[in-house]
Amino acid sequence: IKSGAVECPTSAKSANVDAAGATLVEFDKMETTHDFLDRFYISRIGIRVLIGQYLSLRQPPVENYVGIICGRTSPYEIVRRAIDDASFMCTRKYGDAPEVIITGRLDLSFPYVPTHLHYMMLELLKNSMRATVDWHGVDADYPPIKVVIADGKENEDVVIKVSDEGGGIPRSNMERIWSYLFTTADPAIQEGMVAFNDNVDHSVDSPLAGLGYGLPISRSYARYFGGDLSIMSMEGYGTDAFVYLTRLGNTREPLPI
Repeated sequence: IKSGAVECPTSAKSANVDAAGATLVEFDKMETTHDFLDRFYISRIGIRVLIGQYLSLRQPPVENYVGIICGRTSPYEIVRRAIDDASFMCTRKYGDAPEVIITGRLDLSFPYVPTHLHYMMLELLKNSMRATVDWHGVDADYPPIKVVIADGKENEDVVIKVSDEGGGIPRSNMERIWSYLFTTADPAIQEGMVAFNDNVDHSVDSPLAGLGYGLPISRSYARYFGGDLSIMSMEGYGTDAFVYLTRLGNTREPLPI
């Protein structure tokens, strides 16, 4: 640790020392730290759910809501809002954004926390848009990103798939994508956000990608209510992300040990 920031070189071994004598740690190899962070964020999500539910129940009732839980959460509407937000961020950075096509059960609704689902979908769509633009180049004809919403009366989960043709992820990096602070984006973005600043806690503009904690925290959100998040990638072509969501009412809180 140096000047309040974690040094994370992309080509170092698990630990190294720079010319100034500071210890350099490749963060994605710190398994114990990542396990701790997984437990920490699961606990944090639980605390925020309890606080949010308590405060919401003390406010005037909102139709279809019990606290922060919406009894008729529409994945289609949530995905549409996430597409608008991700497209704005992508356009701000690159000047354009790939089209997103939604298919499947567009009429589906089920009990869930809309803010959790929006966070997960926004992270996945941001990643897909950045990968697509970087792989095909600015001002190219981008292949569309495809979102499929799957559900059936006998299905155990509501499943949402996000597919892109953004070049995929090397197999050697597949385990690292769940590591906090691991990113394939410009490392300068991460350095600017991790380093402490005397005046502000964070940068004024939230970056499209580069912080390295979007995927692991999204997986924690999915797992909190008994779901999951998985990634399948084909290097040189693209990536498929699968979000598994359980209907609220029959799952237990995954309290960390």
